Amino acid sequence: MIVRITRGEAEGRITAPSSKSMTHRMLLCSALAKGRSIVRAPLDCDDTRATRRVLGEMGIKVSGSHSLWEVEGETFQRPATELHCGESGTTLRLVTAACALVDGVCRLTGDSSLAKRPIKDLVEGLNQLGVECECDGEYPPVTVRGTGAIEGGEAEIPGDVSSQFVSALLLVAPMAKRPSTIRLTTPLESKPYVSMTMDAQRLFGVTAEASEDMLSYRVEPQEYGPSEVSVEGDWSSAAYLLAAGALAGRVSVDNLNMASSQADREIVEILSKMGAKIGICGDSIILERMQLRGIEADLSDCPDLFPVVAILCAVSKGESILRGLKRLRFKESDRLLAMVENLRRMGVETRQEGDILYIEGGSPKGGVVDPRKDHRIAMALAVLGLISESETTILDAECVSKSYPSFWGDLRSLGVNLSGV
Repeated sequence: MIVRITRGEAEGRITAPSSKSMTHRMLLCSALAKGRSIVRAPLDCDDTRATRRVLGEMGIKVSGSHSLWEVEGETFQRPATELHCGESGTTLRLVTAACALVDGVCRLTGDSSLAKRPIKDLVEGLNQLGVECECDGEYPPVTVRGTGAIEGGEAEIPGDVSSQFVSALLLVAPMAKRPSTIRLTTPLESKPYVSMTMDAQRLFGVTAEASEDMLSYRVEPQEYGPSEVSVEGDWSSAAYLLAAGALAGRVSVDNLNMASSQADREIVEILSKMGAKIGICGDSIILERMQLRGIEADLSDCPDLFPVVAILCAVSKGESILRGLKRLRFKESDRLLAMVENLRRMGVETRQEGDILYIEGGSPKGGVVDPRKDHRIAMALAVLGLISESETTILDAECVSKSYPSFWGDLRSLGVNLSGV
């Protein structure tokens, strides 16, 4: 699908979709709890459908509508076929750990983009906890030879490759026969995502202890209890709507928890530092058009914000410097390279030095851009198209369904001039 966007305004009020990251975690916790759990307001997108599907193939029944899922937690069953995780790295990593609880062999695969997502460190962490598993060098496919139980003990893994490795180990550690200790050999990046995992566990009666620096975790053997939970709004998706208001009009985004542990809540602080006009009223954030100024920011803990922060920098006064971008090379695309190429196509001056990106603010020209089937790049470039001099054409625009299926419809509801949807 090709979407074309012309320069114009974004005005109105809209509700942020539910959190993709928390939907994944609540599905896993519900599956680990024996009994019926209810997940209200889940996000129904490509990635969460992948988690729902593979859990179903492992004997976990998930039923219900878009607004409510009922999850019947049971003993995991050996799947009849390999578990295909689509393009969802979260599904692959969290479910790999859950497969340790299957009495039998599980093989996890995915689409071509997933074959480039590292997983070796998680596999080695599981091996240290007594789980027999292996992968293809650094990457999927993954084979787990489960026995229906986890021994526990001590595991050491790096913290600067993916926080999902830590989250995966934390989710299954309570099911181990003996206490588990997880130590990180390098500083943890994306700390809020691990905090989110522990938040979800607490809702199901499980507690993991973390050191103050989040380099060490202790988990006692425990049981997940069934629960009724609600998924909060997604700050990652909301960031594009807030950016649209900041650049092209006035947008109010509802369903946002200012006390959330989500990493991408940082977008409010970043916009504030850039001089944006921000209003906060309860669970609503209002952004109005204002000339922004360049910023220096480290995105190590919130790498998913990189595309939207980059387009904000592209129209800000002066030079911006973005750091902490190393792990962007292992997303749905090489997100750093793809963003640099597309910004340059739109006439934005950038300079890259290793994992640091310099962006000179100016007036984007528009043009034909290729998000490389990366949902976050497609959404960011769409927002930049709102203030570009000429039409912006986005290829493979359907890729937004990975995390935000209603994105194009929501933009239209804000009065954005777009065609092709």
